[in-house]
Amino acid sequence: MNFVDDSVELREVQKLEGHTDRVWGLAWNPATGSAGIPAVLASCSGDKTVRIWRQNPSNGPFQCTAVLEETHTRTVRSCAWSPSGKLLATASFDATTAIWEHSGGDFECVSTLEGHENEVKSVSWNASGSLLATCGRDKSVWIWEVLPGNEFECVSVLQGHTQDVKMVQWHPTVDVLFSCSYDNTVKVWAEDGDSDDWHCVQTLGESNNGHSSTVWALSFNATGDKMVTSSDDLTIKIWGADIIRMQSGGIFAPLPAIMIEQFFQSIGQVLTSKYDREGVIASGAADDAVRLFVESEESKIDGPTYKLLTRKEKAHDMDVNSVQWNSA
Repeated sequence: MNFVDDSVELREVQKLEGHTDRVWGLAWNPATGSAGIPAVLASCSGDKTVRIWRQNPSNGPFQCTAVLEETHTRTVRSCAWSPSGKLLATASFDATTAIWEHSGGDFECVSTLEGHENEVKSVSWNASGSLLATCGRDKSVWIWEVLPGNEFECVSVLQGHTQDVKMVQWHPTVDVLFSCSYDNTVKVWAEDGDSDDWHCVQTLGESNNGHSSTVWALSFNATGDKMVTSSDDLTIKIWGADIIRMQSGGIFAPLPAIMIEQFFQSIGQVLTSKYDREGVIASGAADDAVRLFVESEESKIDGPTYKLLTRKEKAHDMDVNSVQWNSA
């Protein structure tokens, strides 16, 4: 598809029904959807369950093949597959994160991570699958090391946000962690080169052209040199990162001053945004619409500009809480 073509439109191909409460998160299994392996999607909900959806062969419709239940006792807010696609992590308002393994045709909860004082809001794996990050209403970010035998050890509890932490997201190529919060900021966390301690190396806030209200979500493009953030201030912002500096000498170098920064005004709170591998940004908002933004062909001295490619009004009957591209 030529994403620069203004004739692009979003069309519903299937509605997946089964959850009995609001759906909060979605995650495509990265080991599926190509090489003849049917695509698999996980969804999590206020009904305390996670549903696994599998596409029928030859691009047929999706069907629910498993319901993960009777483990979480409150809303399941976030779900994420490990890079290998073998494990699924689910974060819940019951203050736990569950690790599920697909074995023998069934999903089994093989580990339960405890430690947060209350609601866990988000979970994210690093690129190698060796680390897991969680965050929550207790204003903290936890980093867990993945050990043999489906064991997990907390290696750091990061304090720095002053309010609810809404999302954690690992950089796609470097073990650097990003978190966003009700305190209107995005924080960048890195491991100290001389020790195993993690610390905040940069805060992106209103004082450096950041958001003026809650930052709901963040996402990276495939190479990790651009990040998109979405906010309660009704804007989406695009940020730039110098990956070479981040990798130089094995020591983390903070993001430079913003290389790319542009905002888009939306009708409602921008609840979620996600890059696809071609650099197109999909966003969902409290106005029930889905929008696609794409980099404009027009060049500027201070960096690229972006434009609204298309929008789908009333994509859902209520807030669009999550958007996810299938990477296949």
